[in-house]
Amino acid sequence: MGNCVVHNFSPATPTLPLPTTQLMSRRTPPRPLLPDSPMLNWLQIQTIRNRLLNDPYYRLQSLEEIAVAVSLGIQIDVNQATVDDWLRLPGLSIHQARSLVQLSHAGVQFYCIEDVAAALNIPLQRLAPLTPLLKFCYYDAETSLSLRRINANTATVEELIQMPAMNLALAQAVIENRQMAGAYRNLVDFQRRLSLPGHLTSQLMHYLSF
Repeated sequence: MGNCVVHNFSPATPTLPLPTTQLMSRRTPPRPLLPDSPMLNWLQIQTIRNRLLNDPYYRLQSLEEIAVAVSLGIQIDVNQATVDDWLRLPGLSIHQARSLVQLSHAGVQFYCIEDVAAALNIPLQRLAPLTPLLKFCYYDAETSLSLRRINANTATVEELIQMPAMNLALAQAVIENRQMAGAYRNLVDFQRRLSLPGHLTSQLMHYLSF
């Protein structure tokens, strides 16, 4: 006699249609926010690091570039972010960036990545890769009003050191350079004259005016 292979199924059990939730899970997943990209070599990583350190508006292009930015300590404060901040994130349009800023100015606070996805009406899966770059801080009404910008061309050392990331040495350098070379024209001029790295400029620009 030949070998007998037993299949473990019951012919009496009817075949039931899949639940709707299972059918939906088999559909094509949402289009990813970031394209797949190959692993970066050492030279590419150093090139990206230099761009990030010297250009506070550099727009990230891939998951690997996001990882490099995170390794440098770069983060975006979601509830204080400007349009330029949002445009650094890959896949976000200027319309989406403006919408998020308008909501923040209207008093809407984002507490997690799910809030941002809901505000933009896009799937959470598309935004999830950006999470390491985003910082969610709560600001009450009084605190928000106190976050006024400081004029770099009139501020004293005491006023400047109240800003996050501004130490005494840098504050003194701001004053000395201003006295020697005149008023700062804009943020670009401020960064160039003080030879500031990009990541520091990106932190200070939220608190400075010219």
